[in-house]
Amino acid sequence: MTLHVALTHHTRYSYDRPVSLGPQTIRLRPAAHARTPVLSYALKIEPAGHFINWMQDPSGNWQARVVFPERVTHFDVTVDLVADMATINPFDFFLEPQAETWPFAYDPVLEQELAPYRRTEAPGPLLQALIDAHPAEAQRTIDMLVGLNRAIQERVTYVVRLEPGVFTPEETLAGGRGSCRDSAWLLVQLLRHLGFAARFVSGYLIQLTADEKPRDGGAEGPAADFTDLHAWAEVYLPGAGWIGLDATSGLMTGEGHIPLAATPEPASAAPISGGVDECETTFDVAMDVTRIAESPRTTRPYSDATWNSILAAGRAVDADLTAQGVHLTMGGEPTFIAADDMDAPEWNTEALGPTKRAYAGRLLRRLVPLWSKGAAIQHQLGKHYPGEQLPRWALHCHWRPDGQPVWRNPALLASDDDVDTATEHDARRFCRALADRLGVNEELCTPCFEDVHYYLWKEHRLPANVLAEKSHLADPLERERLARVFGRGLSRESGSVLPLRVVERDGVRRWQSGRWFMRGETLFLVPGDAPIGFRLPLQSLPWADTDSIEQDVPPDPFAAQSALPPHPGLARRSATPY
Repeated sequence: MTLHVALTHHTRYSYDRPVSLGPQTIRLRPAAHARTPVLSYALKIEPAGHFINWMQDPSGNWQARVVFPERVTHFDVTVDLVADMATINPFDFFLEPQAETWPFAYDPVLEQELAPYRRTEAPGPLLQALIDAHPAEAQRTIDMLVGLNRAIQERVTYVVRLEPGVFTPEETLAGGRGSCRDSAWLLVQLLRHLGFAARFVSGYLIQLTADEKPRDGGAEGPAADFTDLHAWAEVYLPGAGWIGLDATSGLMTGEGHIPLAATPEPASAAPISGGVDECETTFDVAMDVTRIAESPRTTRPYSDATWNSILAAGRAVDADLTAQGVHLTMGGEPTFIAADDMDAPEWNTEALGPTKRAYAGRLLRRLVPLWSKGAAIQHQLGKHYPGEQLPRWALHCHWRPDGQPVWRNPALLASDDDVDTATEHDARRFCRALADRLGVNEELCTPCFEDVHYYLWKEHRLPANVLAEKSHLADPLERERLARVFGRGLSRESGSVLPLRVVERDGVRRWQSGRWFMRGETLFLVPGDAPIGFRLPLQSLPWADTDSIEQDVPPDPFAAQSALPPHPGLARRSATPY
């Protein structure tokens, strides 16, 4: 996904008379450690006739030192940059093993290098109470930092404060309010007193409107794209480096945070500093952010005009292929995750899980009225991957392109949200009713049983003091299988089978069935957990020369098809509407 934004930041100082300016230090160039890619940057200074030199301060921040040899009536600074707002995972780092748990100690070399960022001020009573309130027992470093950041956000109400300077931690805690720089400095001091190296950061904050409103009713974010100067804290973690914590939002920094200056003290991170003759000064600032390149994405697809042009091009290609007798088919596999449990293994690393199939069914039932009214939903087994005991599941939706309904009563279709109370007696009754409906002999319905000989052999191989119903086999599927089979009893039916095929004679299609003959009188299923239809002992059926059996040749899927009759015509062939 491409999302490039242009940021313009204009600052103007207007003086009531010509004045002499001392050297001005401008800290408005993205720092070297900024994670957001900055594609272009320009700094414009007015009035003309000045001298500018770029340098880096002791913390590695870029500084523009500007000298005006003549008196001036105004001082303008304009920053233009283009940033790539690619999503940044704030937790994309690893810690050194010794730093994964707090408290930890920096190694001697780091301790000396980080000394300016560990210098503390004598805490007042409010800050000391906040320090003492933190549990002293060992805890995961990341969890601790996230908790501290959130605690400051919950305790300090954000306010816009135009007066210069930064509140002391005592002032911020006493008032329970402060600007972003006040909350950031409070968090820096708290982190240092707890043994961390921390620094103050000033920079740009870019916030863009969300493509969609959150489904869970949470905060919707800004109503319009905007940018502003902002302040946050950074903490140094061995193995990860400097990690940003925004105490104003209670979140870790992301792609919208572009650091300009990161220093031990707030005073050395001011965007612009320098001397000027005594005068009356008017200060103006304007900031703007504009999206200049934005590729389509899932939450914000193509515009109607672009999409219509794509469809027009597709229709032209289809017409050309049809004229040349070329047929194409295409499949796609969009990926979804659960909004309320997106970190679960089934949405990240595992193919299956406890909720995925139910969620898929609910999504499919929501899409049917929108995309395929009158469709029939089919549940079946899907692909069988090597190394997996069972095939995966697949949900299919069947509808007619002419708009005629295939199925009229969705309430009769099963779903994973239904409670399964069917028994082998229900299966037998359904099998016989189906045979009657299709016009075949209901006596051809054959009961199926689990393989008694196999499971007795499995039971014989269990330890002498272990019951089959409560075995402790390493394979969870095999353990559940034995418990289920022995729990319900080997003598009970597992279901019923009705062999079927459809034949066409003289333009009339009808159903046929037949009797299956096994070596024994009982149809034993192949051991497993798949549905009965996938566990039929087809290899035990009598051998026959396939050349002597009349075979139905499947139709060419690309051959021209006659139009399907309207649904009422199909419904008349069935006594029960569907």
